[in-house]
Amino acid sequence: MSMSRTEFATKPYRLEKGATFSFLGHTMYYIILSIIALIIFVPLLLVVFAAFKTSPELAATSPFSLPKSWSLHNFVVAFDKANMLVGLINSLSLTVSSVVINAILGAMTAFVLNRFQFRFKKTIFLLFIVASVVPSYTTEVARFQTIKGIGLYNTLFAPLIIYAGTDLMQIFIYLQFIEKISKQLDESALLDGASYFRIFRSILFPLLLPATATLAIIKAVDIMNDMYIPYLYMPSKKLNTLSTALMTFVGERATYWNELSAAIILVMLPTVMIYLILRKFIFAGLMDGAIKE
Repeated sequence: MSMSRTEFATKPYRLEKGATFSFLGHTMYYIILSIIALIIFVPLLLVVFAAFKTSPELAATSPFSLPKSWSLHNFVVAFDKANMLVGLINSLSLTVSSVVINAILGAMTAFVLNRFQFRFKKTIFLLFIVASVVPSYTTEVARFQTIKGIGLYNTLFAPLIIYAGTDLMQIFIYLQFIEKISKQLDESALLDGASYFRIFRSILFPLLLPATATLAIIKAVDIMNDMYIPYLYMPSKKLNTLSTALMTFVGERATYWNELSAAIILVMLPTVMIYLILRKFIFAGLMDGAIKE
């Protein structure tokens, strides 16, 4: 069948037009990704350069210039001056305890809300939604008075109670994972004489490893990087965390930018290590938690 002269003239044009749009789409895609990468990595690069410069060199050279000597002096000063070892111990204690308690409470709450039918179930959901919508700063006065009233102010237990509480995002993520787990597993375990707690501990919670690993990464990074709650509830120098230890280099009259930059890198290292370690558990849990109905 022969092609008309009009079809022959328009077909290459359409192909060329589609290729042009495809090229422009890919170009815009890479441009946007490049801009995002610059926004993320340029400040980090400036911090790295400043961490290896002396104070006179930092004041006399451009922030984008390479250090003349890659000395670790600022890191040693920052580690000793801010007492980073105490901050690391306090941060890890808060992070590990909060993540463990938070994961258990969140998984148990989602298990009850998904597997059981009871009165005021929708009301409980509504209360979680309302609590997540209300800004936390509006209730800070009441929370501060409560923490101080029960005698936990200026102790590690004050932020631990705040961090350990579950939130709406955590419950929704656990509910999505539990929804995919067949209820026949629960029924089979009940027929074998297992209690509901045994079902949760031995069957359900191990299958929630992908969700737990994901939430643990989010929670751990959030706790390690949080400065507001530890600074407000633990003003004692002995209870400094890694984030509040950065306040050592900031004063009313002077700020030691080179030492502060070195301290920022030291604070970043545990968070990066936590992410790299827990990321492996996500992929392992995706395979171990897979089920077939």
